[in-house]
Amino acid sequence: MDATSGSSMHFVMVPWLAVGHILPFTELARRIALQGHRATLLSTPRNTRRLIDIPPDLGGLVHVVDVPLPRVERLLEDAEATIDLRSDDLRPCLRRAYDAAFSAKLSEILQGPEASRPDWVLIDYAAYWAPAAAARHGVPCAFLSIMGAASLGFFGPPEALMGRVERAKTKLEHLTAVPDYVPFPTTVAFRGHEVRAMFKPGIIPEDGEVSDGYRMAKSIEGSQLVGVRSSRELEPEWLQLVDELYQKPVIPLGLLPPPPTQDVAGHEATLQWLDRQAPRSVVAPADSDGLPEGFEERVNGWGLVCRGWVPQVRILAHTSVGGFVTHAGCNSVTEGLARGVSLVLLPFLFDQGLIARHLVEKKMGVEVARDEDDGSFTAEDVADALRRVMVGDEGQEFAAKAQELAEVVGNDEVNDQRVRDLLSCLSEYGRQQQGIKDSSVQTTTHDTTVLVSEASLRLENSTSL
Repeated sequence: MDATSGSSMHFVMVPWLAVGHILPFTELARRIALQGHRATLLSTPRNTRRLIDIPPDLGGLVHVVDVPLPRVERLLEDAEATIDLRSDDLRPCLRRAYDAAFSAKLSEILQGPEASRPDWVLIDYAAYWAPAAAARHGVPCAFLSIMGAASLGFFGPPEALMGRVERAKTKLEHLTAVPDYVPFPTTVAFRGHEVRAMFKPGIIPEDGEVSDGYRMAKSIEGSQLVGVRSSRELEPEWLQLVDELYQKPVIPLGLLPPPPTQDVAGHEATLQWLDRQAPRSVVAPADSDGLPEGFEERVNGWGLVCRGWVPQVRILAHTSVGGFVTHAGCNSVTEGLARGVSLVLLPFLFDQGLIARHLVEKKMGVEVARDEDDGSFTAEDVADALRRVMVGDEGQEFAAKAQELAEVVGNDEVNDQRVRDLLSCLSEYGRQQQGIKDSSVQTTTHDTTVLVSEASLRLENSTSL
């Protein structure tokens, strides 16, 4: 099961229906194909058209399968990702549609001819039904976390997410303090205003649905290995903690930054404006919604407002850009770190607050000061954070740190090696399982039990790559 030895593995990949999940899964599929392996990537027709772009030379190795969603009450016909939802209370509707369509498609693939059956199913947190379905056909699962190790470590072992142990996070205050199982000093925890916004959909189920936390826990629990969108250079202590909490191999995947090859059609003037600016003198905000009245006119000439979609990766890669104001989402942080820009962090949703605290601890960015209770902030709060990362000696320190990180996060060879490490671990697991099957044919039931035990011990005690 190694492309270098003449045979390749086949992976079925099942991401959740959100831009921040589909894009890194697509990037991983691309990098898997570059190593000579095959990937079948499941998504919906609209997401395929607007998000998934596979280079023509890899088309024979990456097969994108459209999975239409069923009609679900209150869910608009063209709502195929979280970005399409008019309000957060429609997320359960999207989850119901996803569960029905994608579990059926995965079962269909797994029931196909043995020659076309995948070697692995690589799942996102939402596909909590996938490990059991794959196991019925003798196919192993790997959980791929688009969250970093600090966020995973904060949430704890699967048992805690499912409320089975004393460490279960069943109250708001459980999420605003550093857990007692974290053995090193850290400030990685939620703030009050962040917890109130995400507690029910994330931890407590609504309308008879299973919570996001339960989905993630079942996905981790049922998988043989865990891949984390992380790097030992960025969070070694958190990766070690997750390895101990999960009691199964945990492999850092790298941050999977997309290549800066986006089409800039319609934004040529923006790139030309950037060409006229001094190196590292421009700050790129991630979102222009909610700008005060008259702002665009006031910055005319020395600033630029871009409406709608913009080629963010290309813009961040431009030599004139030195700072990036971001909500601290995984994708935006990755794109900023890979291009060596200093980060100003203004988190709002999900695990963005955890990411922001971790980056501040590592001196990779500055978080905008906010009211602890209601999350409010002022223009001066944003300006203070910008001055810290862009001006004076401290700004130079952040710039130097950003360039240093870019040599790791944005290095294609380093990122490809992370994927090779993952593939090597998956291949080794497959060889172990095949050895067990071969031995079982020639041994008694008692001997087979011993072999399974030894193989399990080898896997559980293996050192994470």
